[in-house]
Amino acid sequence: MTHNDTLRRLRYALNMNDTKIAEMLSHAGRKTTAEEVINWLKREDESGYVELSPTLLCRFLDGLIIDKRGPHPSGKMPEPLEFLSINEILKKLRIALELQADDMVAIFQRVEFTVTKSELSAFFRRPEHRNFRKCPEQVLKKFIKGLSTKT
Repeated sequence: MTHNDTLRRLRYALNMNDTKIAEMLSHAGRKTTAEEVINWLKREDESGYVELSPTLLCRFLDGLIIDKRGPHPSGKMPEPLEFLSINEILKKLRIALELQADDMVAIFQRVEFTVTKSELSAFFRRPEHRNFRKCPEQVLKKFIKGLSTKT
């Protein structure tokens, strides 16, 4: 799944329009136009398609955190990551939406996908921790799909 696919899925799941996505990026210090967003949301085979960099997806997720929870108390803007793993994407979504492990398990259950609290905990550990586990792409897809379904 490309970063463009992730943004497209999140746009649908969080019910955002192009202007709202541009606003999220501006929260994180990147002025963006709706036209740029439209090009990121296009499919690879469409004309005008522009590949979304990991840095821009990271800025979008940071902007989502700022929009949902407010700016960091220190006032510092986080530096965007140059490489954005699936674990980082899931972590930033959890922070933005203020989800606990039980909330996330419930979201996965909406799409009939079983993830335990201990598995979730392993996804959010530091990579050097012995219990760290790399998050499969399928888990992120199911989580975003679960976000889009209403209870």
